[in-house]
Amino acid sequence: MEISLDISKTLRSGEREFQLEVRFASAARRVVVHGPSGAGKSQMMKALAGLVTPDRGRIALAGRCLYDGAGGVNLPARERNVAYLFQDYALFPHLNVRQNVGFGLRRGWRNPRASVDEEAIRYWLRRFELEQVAHQFPHQLSGGQRQRVALARALAPRPSALLLDEPFAALDPGLRERMRAELDTLQRRLAIPMLIITHDPEDVRVFGEHVLRMDGGRIVEEQQP
Repeated sequence: MEISLDISKTLRSGEREFQLEVRFASAARRVVVHGPSGAGKSQMMKALAGLVTPDRGRIALAGRCLYDGAGGVNLPARERNVAYLFQDYALFPHLNVRQNVGFGLRRGWRNPRASVDEEAIRYWLRRFELEQVAHQFPHQLSGGQRQRVALARALAPRPSALLLDEPFAALDPGLRERMRAELDTLQRRLAIPMLIITHDPEDVRVFGEHVLRMDGGRIVEEQQP
């Protein structure tokens, strides 16, 4: 993946203060960051995606500088060319499956029309076996189908990296195992680099090419290939 991250961020909530100090570099195509809840994993991921601005430091991905506090560089999220899959998938409830997938191909905030029919959309609907539910809305889908739609939307713009925040946490154990296997196969087939944050040891076992453990806002352990 050729990712390099060295950032510092002070987070405050009322009288509480949390210090995020994360530094690591990796050329692996699968990086897993694990650790207990509250370790700072999601905040680190959001900084990489451009959703949180560090106080200082530097972030680079695939040879591109995304953030450099000293140099005044801070690319907005839309220009970083990374796909971020949230824990709750963040599908648009008023858009059907076809529109949700198509949204990833649009610039700006104009919604694709309900009958949108483009080859790129058809390709991802086929790839994720969503053709039969293309007209349905998120509330009509199963948990596994919603995850497939979110992945299809994230991958449609051909991002340089896929960022997954606890991708299986909301699924029941049986579906979690199946979706984990599907993501494993898909990532190998598409050869897209990905970074996963999790607290599930099974995610570490399946996807852990380069494993980082976070606690207290810092990387406290590292296992490289």
